[in-house]
Amino acid sequence: MPAAKSKRLPFFARFSGGILHWAGALLARVKVEGLENLPSQGAVLVICNHASNADGMLLMGYVVPKMGRRMSWLGKEEALHWPVVGWAMRQNGVFGVRRGAGDLEAFKAARSVLDEGRILAIFPEGTRSPTGAMQAAKEGATVLAVRSGAPILPIAIEGSHEFWPKAKLLPRPGRRMTVRIGKPFTLTLPKSADRRESLRQATAELMSHVAELLPPDQRGVYADPDR
Repeated sequence: MPAAKSKRLPFFARFSGGILHWAGALLARVKVEGLENLPSQGAVLVICNHASNADGMLLMGYVVPKMGRRMSWLGKEEALHWPVVGWAMRQNGVFGVRRGAGDLEAFKAARSVLDEGRILAIFPEGTRSPTGAMQAAKEGATVLAVRSGAPILPIAIEGSHEFWPKAKLLPRPGRRMTVRIGKPFTLTLPKSADRRESLRQATAELMSHVAELLPPDQRGVYADPDR
């Protein structure tokens, strides 16, 4: 797998990161732990729990600037054509998948990012948790992790559901949030005659690396390490 050369973070990513970092400092009390675990080069698959609209913003404002490399994300193709917003999304590394497109197309798009030695961020749960506790992850992230062989960087965001709950239009200022970065790891499918069971076990292992970075009340379905 090719390793990407270190490049300076593009201007708009630096600008966006600065704005989001400033907004986080103004509206909440944000703490970041584990910066020493950030890979400096090469392909990286970032996985993170998802409990709030603020999660992606926290990654862009507090993690991307420290990595010094643009982070790519999957997004809806039509959103990238919205005036101003679509342009900003593209500048921040969002690339589109057509509505109604098969999982294979999305997988190929995501795999290409990693094959080129870049950074891809995924929220394996697929949707925000209404309670802040982790939900069962979809298996697509597991398949991508196994087939790409890319190092996986687990990141857990604590408290974002208190700052910006799923059902709320606007955030609630003054809350505490912690972005906790774990150590990179790789994932392989456990040996089993049943592929479905192998995927289930590998997905549980994948998400356990995020769960262990969270307080017990946010571990949800991954509170049980044997799940």
